[in-house]
Amino acid sequence: MTYFLIRRVFGGLISLTVIAFIVFFLLRALPGGPFDQEKSLPPEIIKNIEAYYGLDKPLWQQFTTYIYNAVRGDLGVSYTQRDLPVTELIKSKVVISAELGVYSMVFAILLGIPLGVLAAYHHNSVFDYAASFFAIIGRSIPNMALAPMLALFFGLFLQWVPVARWTTWDSKILPTIALGLGSAAFIARLTRSSMLQVIRDDFIRTARAKGLSEMTVMFQHALRNALLPVITIMGPIFAYTLTGTLVIERIFAIPGLGYYFVVSITNRDYPVVVGVYLLLGFVIILMNTIVDVLYAVVDPRIRLT
Repeated sequence: MTYFLIRRVFGGLISLTVIAFIVFFLLRALPGGPFDQEKSLPPEIIKNIEAYYGLDKPLWQQFTTYIYNAVRGDLGVSYTQRDLPVTELIKSKVVISAELGVYSMVFAILLGIPLGVLAAYHHNSVFDYAASFFAIIGRSIPNMALAPMLALFFGLFLQWVPVARWTTWDSKILPTIALGLGSAAFIARLTRSSMLQVIRDDFIRTARAKGLSEMTVMFQHALRNALLPVITIMGPIFAYTLTGTLVIERIFAIPGLGYYFVVSITNRDYPVVVGVYLLLGFVIILMNTIVDVLYAVVDPRIRLT
């Protein structure tokens, strides 16, 4: 286990460096700069501002300086937030984004897994067809299209819940559903197909022959073995959920990290954009590591060496 974790940490550092390299140079390749909108300032002042932030140096020197500071925990300062450190901006805004991501992930798990199990249990029934239809529709509609539809119908037409902000509990319902519904559909579809394979195995017939109830057979014996494929995609799904908050926050005017991320791309605020990408890459690497560890917890036959 120790060797496994050390290898993952080393590989994760290399991956984060590659992510920073790609995002850093792609941002510089975009037309425009962080201070191009300051048309009222003389060119001499703009040059002084660029020199103050080190933007007048060669790109390779800017990148090596950024990596050196990032290793020490310094991700730079925002160009548009009055020299606000990027680490402080992320700390203050990531809580809301993480809360939205966790809510939508819990919603996806609580809806997707039971729906997939029941669809497999009632195979080729009306319930199975309805669950399969839900899975197809849920995966076909992107959250950027689902969110406005939910806001229009439940927020403006029925006026059941608020359509913006992140204050009271009812204002969190629509963003959670809009972000988690696609993941719930994917989990339901994968759980159903995995359960259909497991319930045909010999140990399931043995459990039924021993006189166990059908609920015990399905949820205690079949589900545990069918969860391995589901656990496999939990890491990427959670990462997708976290990145999906970037769009959902913009639609529902949620003051989270995603809102400032979109604004930073528009304003060419390089340190904020690279810092957010590094955070997302860290989350993906962390979740994949946790998934690998959960393999050994769910299935004792798997060992991490």
